[in-house]
Amino acid sequence: MSRPFVILLCRFSRERRGLSGADGFEASRLQEARMNMKKTNVLVFPGGTEIALEIWRALKDAKDVRLYSASIAVSNHAPYVFARHFTVPSVHEQNWIEELNRVIAGQSIDYVFPAHDDAVIALAENANRIDARIISSPVRTCRIARLKSRTYETLRDVVPVPRVFGDPGMIDRYPIFVKPDKGQGSQGVHIAYDRGQVDRLLLEDDGYLVTEYLPGEEITVDCFSDRDRGLLFCQGRQRTRTRSGISVHSITVHDKLFGEYARAISARIAFHGAWFFQLKKDREGIFKLLEVAPRIAGTMALHRVKGVNFALLSIYEQERIPLTILENSVDVEIDRALVNRYSHQVKYSAVYVDFDDTLILQDRVNTSLVAFLYQCINEGIRLVLLTKHAGDVKQSLRQYRLSDVFDDIIHLEQIASKADYIVEPDAILIDDSFSERKAVSETLGILTFDSSMIEMLIDERT
Repeated sequence: MSRPFVILLCRFSRERRGLSGADGFEASRLQEARMNMKKTNVLVFPGGTEIALEIWRALKDAKDVRLYSASIAVSNHAPYVFARHFTVPSVHEQNWIEELNRVIAGQSIDYVFPAHDDAVIALAENANRIDARIISSPVRTCRIARLKSRTYETLRDVVPVPRVFGDPGMIDRYPIFVKPDKGQGSQGVHIAYDRGQVDRLLLEDDGYLVTEYLPGEEITVDCFSDRDRGLLFCQGRQRTRTRSGISVHSITVHDKLFGEYARAISARIAFHGAWFFQLKKDREGIFKLLEVAPRIAGTMALHRVKGVNFALLSIYEQERIPLTILENSVDVEIDRALVNRYSHQVKYSAVYVDFDDTLILQDRVNTSLVAFLYQCINEGIRLVLLTKHAGDVKQSLRQYRLSDVFDDIIHLEQIASKADYIVEPDAILIDDSFSERKAVSETLGILTFDSSMIEMLIDERT
């Protein structure tokens, strides 16, 4: 199955409301100049969640945004991708606001972007005590969305919701769902097949909600709303594979019903920026509401690559900048997996690189290595091509459009030792040849790498 090549396109109109013609053009230029003069400092909190990583991916290359993150003092992924990361207490600890405000003041934070459901409600409820603006929907919306029981009670007369059994004795058909009232995704959800299972689960946790079983397909509908213009975007994606409540394989799906549900929900509950809701079919094939969340979802990446950058749009919505969404009309499929990031103390002022079977692999450019080389260029690190290439090396570089990458090119005889040409004591060598790497390591005592080791050197922190 061929995969479509997707170009990210988003167009934002920066004219202030109430201005048009020449005045609107000047206002647009003034706003652009202001945003170019001062980046918007955005703190993602907590920074180690899947939600935070999607916000990072969406904003890391935005020219108007400088990213920061904060999270509790436990091992998490945030320090590997956020260049500016801070430790603060959990929102469940008493002094979290004071510590968060200390980071906000020290880093001149403009916005805090919540990246977990608990943070969404905590930040919304304490917005007047936090010294930065919160990228969030109104506090009423956040309170409704945090509890499934309150969500169903609020929306039961506008969209189909599951039947809720307040008394297990009223259950007339098994299996049924037993799930946390205060939860997210499918985390903590149980399928109970008899009354005994239900009673045991309710004894374990009095925060469980007992609802009818929904056996059909599950859909997430990603939405974006402007507080004045209403719903601007709504599109579904099927959750075809999940892991720990996170959708890891998803495809775009189309059904006018999703838009009807979205308009009905947003007519009852106010949303400012990105939000989503989840649906699941009952035994009769009717889509019923599972939950609503006024935040970014990790798999919103599926629509981001089509042109809908929910995180950036949400900042612009808070700034009250009029905007237009331009989405590429292609169906896309996403599959998510773990990625590797590394922390190390390797320092180097020069990188020596082999050509054959290193920079060029099977007549193709080693794009991972080239990404690292440009990372070095950004950091002002000297690059040297150190090669025993049999042909005209400069012609070969031109052939692969790599002529201007290196600061120096050293073309050796086959019998020469590469160790004799590496002069910096803190240089590193990247070479496919084990014998070459061994000789350089033993002679100079410097670190050497082959292509499979390059990922350790990649640093994507903004």
